[in-house]
Amino acid sequence: MISHPPKPAAGHAVGWLTAAEENGEAQHMQTLMDRLMNALDAVNGIIWHQYVLFIVLGVGMLFTFWSGFSQYRALTHGVAVTRGKYDNPDDPGAITHFQALSAALSATVGLGNIAGVGVAVALGGPGAVFWMWMVGIFGMAIKTTEVTLSMLYRNTDDPDNPHGGPMYVAKQAFKDRGMPGVGKVVGGIFVVTLLISTITGGNMFQSWSVGEITENYFQVPSIVSGIILSVLVAMVIIGGIKRIGSVAGRIVPFMCAVYLIAAVVVMIMNFGALPGVFKMIFVGAFSPTEAGGAFMGGTVGYALLWGMKRALFSSECGQGSSPIAHSAAKTNEPVREAVVAGLEPFIDTLVVCSLTAFVILSTGAYDRGHEAQFDEGSPIAVVAVDKDGDGQQDLNSSDIPLWTLSTPSVPVRLPDARETSGPWIGGEDVFMVVHAGDDSNTGLDLHRINGNIRLDEEGNPTLIEWTGKNKQFASATKPQLAESGTELYVDYPGPSLTGHAFDRAIPGLGKYLVTFAAWLFALSTMISWSYYGEQGVVFLFGQKFIVPYKLFYCTMIVVAAAGFIQTDKQLDSITALGTGVMLWANIPIMLIFGAIAMKAYHTYIGKLKAGEFDEK
Repeated sequence: MISHPPKPAAGHAVGWLTAAEENGEAQHMQTLMDRLMNALDAVNGIIWHQYVLFIVLGVGMLFTFWSGFSQYRALTHGVAVTRGKYDNPDDPGAITHFQALSAALSATVGLGNIAGVGVAVALGGPGAVFWMWMVGIFGMAIKTTEVTLSMLYRNTDDPDNPHGGPMYVAKQAFKDRGMPGVGKVVGGIFVVTLLISTITGGNMFQSWSVGEITENYFQVPSIVSGIILSVLVAMVIIGGIKRIGSVAGRIVPFMCAVYLIAAVVVMIMNFGALPGVFKMIFVGAFSPTEAGGAFMGGTVGYALLWGMKRALFSSECGQGSSPIAHSAAKTNEPVREAVVAGLEPFIDTLVVCSLTAFVILSTGAYDRGHEAQFDEGSPIAVVAVDKDGDGQQDLNSSDIPLWTLSTPSVPVRLPDARETSGPWIGGEDVFMVVHAGDDSNTGLDLHRINGNIRLDEEGNPTLIEWTGKNKQFASATKPQLAESGTELYVDYPGPSLTGHAFDRAIPGLGKYLVTFAAWLFALSTMISWSYYGEQGVVFLFGQKFIVPYKLFYCTMIVVAAAGFIQTDKQLDSITALGTGVMLWANIPIMLIFGAIAMKAYHTYIGKLKAGEFDEK
């Protein structure tokens, strides 16, 4: 039973709370958030079990061999198709092959490439990058197969506004087998998972990440960024897939070029570190990674989990989302667009994600050292949390004691840290390392206790707030300070870690480049995912619900930026749910009807080899 905070006593003005009542309200909301996150973690523990990851890799390997290595065709024939050599304006569809690829890439090449890679490396270590590569390579075959099916079964009753995706595959393919009811149910289940992923990964993840990095660098309140993003997205999605394809066709090449040039410059500056980076990636993929600096260590399984989870989120392989965009392409050859789709994981994961990872690893951002240090003998202690002042230690939602830190005034930032990030400006997320119970994810007993730099009335950093929202550390036994006991680290959640990595190479580069890229990446991703969700709404409810859906979609952009999400782990719990449930819905559809896709694929490739298709 959840205990609600007491109502105001007689004589209190409505809307005014005492300090005790405010604490009670905050504690109540925190309890609700804890329970929501615990529930999501329990669900994600099932849908993201390691066996599920092995199954996805296995499906990629299956279609790789079944198609005769379709990756080769994507990198050769797919490039030619994208360049317009086979375009025919009289073919059914709404947008060109290039625009369809751009629309799909605008959903995949997004903040998953900036924030997602940062999360994967920060938590899983260098080995996570190797498993991202595996998803990218075998994901090319998965993408080709799922788009082939969607193109075969797309609805072209209105040639200028086709509809497609796994929901239409299920509906029509099962109907062809005499099971129309099954097709409608399976298609409906997929759409439900699609809408979950649309709101979480395609919307809230993007908005939170932009708000986080903009507030971190420019002190602009996150909700302001959310409002601006909401307005920009609304202006684009009102025009439908043609406007989305047109905007994506301009934004995607530009944003990729700017970001990749900057990443290559940083890699050249750290060229001598690259051999060591490759060694860390391959060693970390198959053996535990030791803790160092801000990195808490990681097991092989943890590296695999984070690498595959973030790569699947970024590339959307097996989710069945990008086939919805590709189904709008102008073509009368279904497999032709599918071969183009195979380029997505290559561009997204093997190029963009890899370069982000190289920047983070080569600059030492993931296992960075401390940025400030308390004097030896300073009164630093682990203390019990007692927010309500009743003399009893507070417990979390699982009845585990909560702990925090007591520290003196904020120490001055170290010279190297000041050169990279400047002096304390207030609001920085910081942490210290403690020993507590073993963490099965890292194989070690190291943990973080998080705090926040606070300023006095004159704007000087004076203290660290260790008891703010989501900053209490739960442990059955009292944690002990790590060996040094005086080192203060700065936390760079999500996109901030990538920005910090660029700043370590060229001070100020991350501040402007990553913030600029984050805005473009988020905008492009949200406009494409809004279309995916719209197509799901049309499938379930019809055209009349499009406008209410778009209003809800834009509202959730603001909600996500308003402080609903607080930490990387909360962010992962929410986005992992959306990605995971889509895999569970779409992979079975691919396996059931995969033979149809492969037959069509080999027929098309046979015609291509025979020279039956004319180029422009």
